[in-house]
Amino acid sequence: MAQLPILVVEDDPFLRMVGIVLDPSTSAERRAAFADFFAHEEGDFEGYCARVRARVGKLFPCQVLLVGTVDEMHAKLAGARGLIVESLPVGQAELSAAGNDLVAVQKYGVMPRNIDAAACAQRGIKVLTFRRRANIACAEHAITLMLTLAKKMHRLAGRISPEQLAAEGYAYKPFDRRHTPNSNWGRISGVRILYGSTLGIIGMGEIGREIALRAAAFGMRIFYYQRKPLPTAVERDLEINYVPLEQLLATSDWIVTQLPSGPSTRHLIDRSRFAQMKPGARLVNIAWPEIVDRAALIEALRSGHLGGFALDPQYAAPGRSDDELLNFKNVVLSPHIAAQPRFNALDDISDLLADLAGIIAP
Repeated sequence: MAQLPILVVEDDPFLRMVGIVLDPSTSAERRAAFADFFAHEEGDFEGYCARVRARVGKLFPCQVLLVGTVDEMHAKLAGARGLIVESLPVGQAELSAAGNDLVAVQKYGVMPRNIDAAACAQRGIKVLTFRRRANIACAEHAITLMLTLAKKMHRLAGRISPEQLAAEGYAYKPFDRRHTPNSNWGRISGVRILYGSTLGIIGMGEIGREIALRAAAFGMRIFYYQRKPLPTAVERDLEINYVPLEQLLATSDWIVTQLPSGPSTRHLIDRSRFAQMKPGARLVNIAWPEIVDRAALIEALRSGHLGGFALDPQYAAPGRSDDELLNFKNVVLSPHIAAQPRFNALDDISDLLADLAGIIAP
């Protein structure tokens, strides 16, 4: 019996689906766990797998080797036809470990900055990328949270009577309609627009760039900060400007944190960073909750220095109905839904494997 083609895949939770779809040796336990994970939107997970297998043709079946570290990747690359990575580096050392069988490197995303494209080209190895729907969904959610705070929709949706608005602290008093229009008859103060305001994005990765594209369409002025500025051409295309973090915090009306989890980003926004923020600024976090020091956040909300806050996901999963943050009227919390719907992930994996199959098993 001929040996199955080998795919080496970074052990990202979503990329584990590659093994479920393509590798018959994947455990029944893992298959059942993912079927349950998708069940609320894709009730026929096995049917989904079958459709993807039909789409990728000769790439199914294959042997999928999951790797979590560079050393594991080096140990398993020999004989691999394809390599799929999210953050693991792919350079001369990795390509040498792979030998002559490797024909394609697939980036799980659109920015292959962890892949040495020149080294791949020298060996005739195709580098593939794609724009992830999940990242687009996260950007949409960030804008949704900003609009929710700006328009106070979390407090006003469905509250259309004087009695309902009174319960929210807005006392109804009719205008003199002989002379005035009747817009905002509830006299809701503090509503804002995004147009003309300044957005500061901390972390201009794939999701940060998707947010910038949408914010520019709203007519926002966009600053960003990360360890290294982007090339000038990229900044021009995205209509963004690099500034030091201190300047971003001091001048932004809206601040979005979009950084990976880890020791270097834990409590990046702490008491001192809140003090640097423009009074009344609003903070939106759709990344790792611990980027923002929770105790310092509550202090900034209590003092009124922070004008609003939105978060997805929460500090604990599942969340708690007695979470202190729910007591603030200028806070919006959502239950880890930024990357939804689940079809984003399902369609992303289907497209990724179809593209890869076109190179490995045409």
